[in-house]
Amino acid sequence: MLNWAVRYWPILRLLRQQKADFGSLLEVGSGSVGIGKFYSRPFVGCDLSFLFPPSAPMMPVIASAIKLPFNDRSFDAVVVSDVLEHVPPDQRACVIHETLRVMRNVAVFAFPSGVEASRYDEKLAQTYDLYKTDRPVWLQEHLQYPFPAEDLFDDLPRQWVVTSFGNENVAFHYWVMKREMHRGWNYAFAGLLKLVPRLVEYFLAKADKEPFYRRIVVVTPAFAT
Repeated sequence: MLNWAVRYWPILRLLRQQKADFGSLLEVGSGSVGIGKFYSRPFVGCDLSFLFPPSAPMMPVIASAIKLPFNDRSFDAVVVSDVLEHVPPDQRACVIHETLRVMRNVAVFAFPSGVEASRYDEKLAQTYDLYKTDRPVWLQEHLQYPFPAEDLFDDLPRQWVVTSFGNENVAFHYWVMKREMHRGWNYAFAGLLKLVPRLVEYFLAKADKEPFYRRIVVVTPAFAT
């Protein structure tokens, strides 16, 4: 689906820049597919449960993001994409600290953030209601808690370097999600991703304009070890 490409391709570009896409990779909150939709190398996908059995290249692990069953510094890179907004606010810092505990080189957190992102999710929920279609569980959870903000990372120790950038214009996000409610558009998007992926990536990069739907926060060690 196009919305997966919108949120995963910037992360994959970042991992390539960090030279982290050739090492060990963990995705926290991966679901049954996760980054494996666009990533061909083996990686570990961790979630509370899997809707359907994951397939290669994912190696699935059932676990909670607040207590990861891995040793310290187990993975070169850890991705936490569109997860924090589903976590109760009082547990989000724990997810961040667990992620940093198990990573060596880079951690990437992506999450919807800000007033405009919330407003467009409410608009999307109203669209589901208008079509007399049940709101998906992920959208119900988006509306349950306030969206995360970058200040979650303000209290990290000085051993970490934090940078961030915006991802996906809110109006474009709504346009994509509204069309993916219809099977025909999903087939069309899947065809474009298969036939002309680089062209699609070029145009999706053009959609990274303010106001952003999502923030991508990158955490790296301040000192090489």
